[in-house]
Amino acid sequence: MMRKRRSSTVDIAEKHAPSSTKAKRSRTTGRQSKVSAQEESTASVFSVFLREAGVTLKQGVTPNEIAAADQVVFQKRIQKMLQKSPRYPDIVQEFISGLESHIEDADRFRNCLLPCVPTLPEGDTSCVSSFHESLLRMLLGIDMLQTLIINTLLEKLPEYMLNSIDDAGLSIPRIIINQLKWLDRVVDCKELAAKLMELLSVAPVDVQRDIITSLPEILEDSLHNDIAQYLNSLLKENTQLTVAILDALSSLNLSSSLLTEVRGAVMTTLAAVQLEDLPVVVKFILHSVSASDAYEVVCNLRRKLELEQCVLPPVLQESQSRFKSKGAAVSKSTTVVCDSQDIVTLIVDAIKSAMRFQKALSEAWLKAIESVEELEDHKVIDLLVLFILHSTNANHSRRGAERVLKAKVRTGQIPEMLLQKTFQDNTEVLRGYFPSILALAQNLLRSPDPCVVPFGGHMYRHSFTAFDSYCQQEVVGCLVTHVCSGVGGEVDMALELLCGLVMENPSEVGPYAVFIKGILDYLDNLTPQQIRRLFHLLSRLAFRSQQGSHIQDDMHIVIRKQLSSTAPKYKRIGIIGAVMFIGSMGALKPKTKDNQKDSLSPETFRQLSALLELVQSSSETSPEASALYYDELANLVQTSTLDPQVQEKIGKRVLDDFQAEFVVDLGPKIQDSFSFPARVMYDLEEEETQAVIAVNLMPLLAKDVHSKAKQHNGDKKDNKSSLCLSPFFRLLRLCEEKQNHEGLDEIDALLGCPLILTDMDVVDKMESLSKVEKEFLCTLLFHTINWFRELVNAFCRLKEMEMKMKVMTRLQNITYLQTLLEQALAETPGYIPPVANFDGESTDVILPSTAAPVHKTKKNGSGKKRKAPGKNSLEGNSQMEDKMEEDETQQELEKEKEARHGVNMVSYRQFFRELDMEVLSVVQCGLLPCSLLDSELQTKKREEVLIGPAELIFLLEDMLQKLEFSLTAAPAKRRPFLKVKADKNVGFSHLQQKSPKDVAAFCVELLPALCLHLENCHNYFQTLLSENDGMVDGPTVDIQEHHLISSCCQLLLQVLNTIFSWFGFSQPGYRSLLKRALGVLAGRLKEEGPELNLELLVKHSLDYLLNFHSTIPNLSSALTLSQLLSTVAEKGGNPVAFKEQNASLARGFLTQQWMTVSGEKQRGNKFNEALQVLLSIYLRHVDDVLKAVEEITLEGFSQIINASKDESSAAWPTLSKQTFLVFFKVLMTELEKSVRRIPIGKSSDSSEAQSEKLLTWNLAVRDFHILVNLVKVFDSRSVVNVCLKYGRLFLESFLKLGMPLLDFSFKRHKEDVQNLLKTFQLSTRQLHHMCGHSKIRQDTSLTNHVPAVKKSLELFVYRVKAMLTLNNCQEAFWIGNLKNRNLKGEEILSQRCQESEEEEEEQQPPAQDLSEEEEQGYDTETLSKVNREENEAQDDTDESD
Repeated sequence: MMRKRRSSTVDIAEKHAPSSTKAKRSRTTGRQSKVSAQEESTASVFSVFLREAGVTLKQGVTPNEIAAADQVVFQKRIQKMLQKSPRYPDIVQEFISGLESHIEDADRFRNCLLPCVPTLPEGDTSCVSSFHESLLRMLLGIDMLQTLIINTLLEKLPEYMLNSIDDAGLSIPRIIINQLKWLDRVVDCKELAAKLMELLSVAPVDVQRDIITSLPEILEDSLHNDIAQYLNSLLKENTQLTVAILDALSSLNLSSSLLTEVRGAVMTTLAAVQLEDLPVVVKFILHSVSASDAYEVVCNLRRKLELEQCVLPPVLQESQSRFKSKGAAVSKSTTVVCDSQDIVTLIVDAIKSAMRFQKALSEAWLKAIESVEELEDHKVIDLLVLFILHSTNANHSRRGAERVLKAKVRTGQIPEMLLQKTFQDNTEVLRGYFPSILALAQNLLRSPDPCVVPFGGHMYRHSFTAFDSYCQQEVVGCLVTHVCSGVGGEVDMALELLCGLVMENPSEVGPYAVFIKGILDYLDNLTPQQIRRLFHLLSRLAFRSQQGSHIQDDMHIVIRKQLSSTAPKYKRIGIIGAVMFIGSMGALKPKTKDNQKDSLSPETFRQLSALLELVQSSSETSPEASALYYDELANLVQTSTLDPQVQEKIGKRVLDDFQAEFVVDLGPKIQDSFSFPARVMYDLEEEETQAVIAVNLMPLLAKDVHSKAKQHNGDKKDNKSSLCLSPFFRLLRLCEEKQNHEGLDEIDALLGCPLILTDMDVVDKMESLSKVEKEFLCTLLFHTINWFRELVNAFCRLKEMEMKMKVMTRLQNITYLQTLLEQALAETPGYIPPVANFDGESTDVILPSTAAPVHKTKKNGSGKKRKAPGKNSLEGNSQMEDKMEEDETQQELEKEKEARHGVNMVSYRQFFRELDMEVLSVVQCGLLPCSLLDSELQTKKREEVLIGPAELIFLLEDMLQKLEFSLTAAPAKRRPFLKVKADKNVGFSHLQQKSPKDVAAFCVELLPALCLHLENCHNYFQTLLSENDGMVDGPTVDIQEHHLISSCCQLLLQVLNTIFSWFGFSQPGYRSLLKRALGVLAGRLKEEGPELNLELLVKHSLDYLLNFHSTIPNLSSALTLSQLLSTVAEKGGNPVAFKEQNASLARGFLTQQWMTVSGEKQRGNKFNEALQVLLSIYLRHVDDVLKAVEEITLEGFSQIINASKDESSAAWPTLSKQTFLVFFKVLMTELEKSVRRIPIGKSSDSSEAQSEKLLTWNLAVRDFHILVNLVKVFDSRSVVNVCLKYGRLFLESFLKLGMPLLDFSFKRHKEDVQNLLKTFQLSTRQLHHMCGHSKIRQDTSLTNHVPAVKKSLELFVYRVKAMLTLNNCQEAFWIGNLKNRNLKGEEILSQRCQESEEEEEEQQPPAQDLSEEEEQGYDTETLSKVNREENEAQDDTDESD
């Protein structure tokens, strides 16, 4: 009844609405008397009813009063009075007319819109609430009045649209709209919505915003979709309403399809949205995302969101800040700068809040950033989002951010420039994410990947320069922690960052010097190079910052303490620190404004001189300390610009001391020293100008021996030592270069100066010498070679022809003396050479092993006594194994015999002085073979300097070692708990001062010379082959020369491969250097034309390198060439395009007969290692690995089964019985890797896809079956070991990837599945036989594999049973007992086999191994037969399939 009465009331109200309008219009027609009467009557009804209900209407600005009654009581009273009136329903219209008349006055209208004030009698405190709604709001709660009052309000609203703010500062339109919010019930919601839409079309923007934002609180949920459609269309027309519309849409309950449509429309307008509205737009887009479309939405948002445009460029920001100081004229523009930072902050906060509430958004952002492949497509938003993801508490987001950032930095897609731009434009935003930035920087700096470590350093550096003092302190603290970690790469990068910060901002780093000084407590964990950097860092802080005075005092204390120590380790630290301190104290100061240099003060110069004297006196206690002091001082002179006073003091003293201590005048007779006669040797002066001075080497060495003996007797040791000769000369040379502007005219006589040595023929009589004499001679040779190496270091840069010839002669002296040294060392076991590099971690050297290893006969099995073989003995079955073991023993004996004749000089590298990088420029000289290739070279011999093969090998070996140290980045490793002596950095002190980029650039400059030498080698071998009708072992071949040129060829290829393998070439910053390097190779084949792109450069470079394959002298060089081609192909960005080319080349090398110059086949350990890698390269690059494996097994292995030991396969000449193990291991390895790449079977696969995968698995299982059966013929321990190891891995891959395919394809392809399992069953049976063979042989290297293999075989049985059960064929599965058999299939008898033998003979033939029952002495096996029911019996006996 109530509903009916309410609806009738509304109908009546609607019926009377026109009359009301007429009455309203009539008030304006001039009939004043009649209207006044109507107003009075209606007003009396309105006011009487309100007064009786408890509301008192007030005039003016006084608010209406309501009696102390509840609002609901008021509404009930009004409704009751209207309904009980005899004039009902006409009284309703009279009441509304009274209301309209009352609110004609603006003050009264405002009073009706504002809350009523309660009126209480005096002393009454029973008020329920002090707040009451407005009069109109209470009347809107009465259903019969609601529609009429809403109409009245909406008609009244246009009167206030233009002047919306009244005198009291209230917005009347907004208050009117607020009356309609949160009504308990809306009688006619559709009509209200229609009228609000009409009002929106004519209202100004401010009123439109108020209406739109109020729509969700006014309308019911049933109308939300219609309202959203209208707002969506309005959004496209007017972007000024974007924020209001999105706020409203966010609160509406919309369908997913409509929400997607609205979001798409918002996304299209993103570029046109005003800057201040952007955060709201981003928030709406992200908060309206579902998990299914998150990735697509995020990708679109990321592509269209340009944060770079939200921030003014730095130039404009600086200009704005300058204008700001001039007055208030630019206050608005400066506000824009601040607002832009705030807007970016709001956008980032919106993204962060969306990620917190929706996990799918985090994954979508990671995937969107990860999918960007081009460098130029990455934006600032990418880095900001990664920082946001890392700052969330979710572990998966943090790990995902670290993973994506590392991957992008590693590939160069997020460069340092983007990071710099992010910090420059969004400093305030990033400040809130400083903990995440610090954590990411720590993670990157500790990464073992050298490609990402520098990026972590950039994050530290930008954080220090961009943020406040608190952040700066945290950055310095973290870097100090890295330095004290003990990880080599981490320590180096942290010290480099600290040095960079001190160089750029010494005043800002100064306050945190106390943290850096704390590193002095961890000097034991630092290498000499790191100690050098640390003291350089502290010295600069001491003399360049405001807090320098107390740092100077602390460093003085530490240095004096270390210098006074008797321990060589701490004295070395003191010498390094003192020299670096001297360098900073005596550094040349920059020019002042008066263009005058500020020289050192007398007091500073006095302190510096005193410190020099202190270091020199402290280092005179041992030759090693003196030599280190000279080397450190030489490095300081070379790398620093010292004050002229300091430079002159050092240089003058060095020259005088060198002449006094190491150079003597040649008299008519030289006094013999020690037991060897003295000779003046290696004089390069012309005959007419005989040398008058000589380097007094052997007498000095003799004095060292005598002084060492005296030292044992307590006598004081003389400070002159032959150990200091080379370091002292290096210091002298560098001082002369500094003082004479790279000129060495004062000391160039030392290049041709002879040495006082002994006749080197004594090396041939080493066996007759005593141990002391042998060691003396070896030491003399080491000192002589080191002296010549320093001479080459000094004079290799000179351009005069005479000097070049002398340098080349000194290189020849070095190579000749090294051959003598090899002979001497071979006859002097246990000899410890003199130290040559004094800044190593320890001057205690590790003795290189020169003696050949003693061959020990291997015991059978584990060394236990073997039992007597039974009637089924394995002795006859292991004849092939015994033969192969005899062959291996013979090869080892041959290797030992060869090892006794010479010494590997590579192990003595630490005992030779380091060659400078500039020495490698000597390779730019032409190659001079021992037998000249043509007559032209003979004429050029005197016109230009040519380098011989031996000297070229010497330089290339040194170059290769340098490149492997500098360009081949090893992963960072933490220092072990028990510190091991590590000398890998010894001998590379000068190289460590150069960055990998500088080394790579220097090598690129040498590429033309390297290519020229490679072409000369190619021409040599080509000429040799043409002269000997394609035979390598022709009668006219010079074996020694062929060996030298072969070594040159291999070293050249290794150097080229190391250069192009540098990880820096994959970075965008070094792309131009890579193109230069490839341009050199491409230019050798094709004359320079227009600049080529990277892909064409790679193609032409590969064409150039392929020309050398026809004259490669040995398999090791062939392997290096293949690796070089693969390395160069990777630089083109599409190495797949060159896979076929590389596979064809590797196949050609594998199918080639490799012969030595003496006519024998190439063999040995190095040959087998190269063959293994080359075969792996071939199988990795071939299109179909399974077919390639099958081809080698069928064509190659079948031909050598019955062949002799030295006979090779016709199809694969590198395959013989001696190399069978190499081929077998590689084939098993690559076969197992290939099946892991087969996609797993899915139920959704089509029949064609299942057939294709089944065919692939059939090929793989067939190859595996062939390889496993080869063990019956080649049954050596190594072959069985390989088969057990990789057989298990293959079986596990089949269980994981192959069995799911059989589950889903059994019904469709039953025959194919059965045949596959039959073939595989034969292979698993053979694996079971190998397990039995291993047990009988009692070989631990084999039995270690047995448990894992047995477990996999058991899993295979039950997995097949599960597959059959899944396909309702479980009756096709049965089990039985399986006997233990050997590799030949013969039964292995044990103690308790008689009873089980009768039972087993009644069973069907065995098929599959399951488990072993050791307590019974025999194996019980579970076997499975997958057969069709109608031919089970036939399949059980058919073992040949």
